[in-house]
Amino acid sequence: MAETTTAAGALTNEWVEEFGERYFAAWDSHDPDRLLELMTEDVVYEDSAWPMPMNGHAEVREFLEFVYRAFPDIRFEHEVPLIAADEPRAAFPCVGWATNSGPIEPPGIPATGEKLDWKGIDIIDFRDGMVSRLRILYNPAPGWLQLGLLQGVELDGGETARRTLGETE
Repeated sequence: MAETTTAAGALTNEWVEEFGERYFAAWDSHDPDRLLELMTEDVVYEDSAWPMPMNGHAEVREFLEFVYRAFPDIRFEHEVPLIAADEPRAAFPCVGWATNSGPIEPPGIPATGEKLDWKGIDIIDFRDGMVSRLRILYNPAPGWLQLGLLQGVELDGGETARRTLGETE
């Protein structure tokens, strides 16, 4: 495995790219232990799909079991990571796909059988070569629409925001 940092303390491109391969392979394995072995015991994990931050392996395991139960075929493809110049942090833009073939519990929604896809970014803070803080950010509304959980709502791909900001052509 490549060295984590340079002498100045910044993450190296080689190490971050190798870590990203291991991280997304762990997600795609559907084995919570593979992800947890990449995280510190006191990891703080925030995800747009969960109502509150998770602290430590036990809370993260509960969330991962929820995800794999509701979306047993979940998979990801990541892009080139963005690496912070001044601290051990990297961001991984990614695309995810899944089929809702299990219950979404909580809050008690039966499986819909619908397929969904989304774009997001995983922002990872590292300590001693492990994930110490993880923030997974994405807009869940398109997924809710794809699953049929939002009715009568149309998303315009950001057109309203661009018009409001005066960024239309």
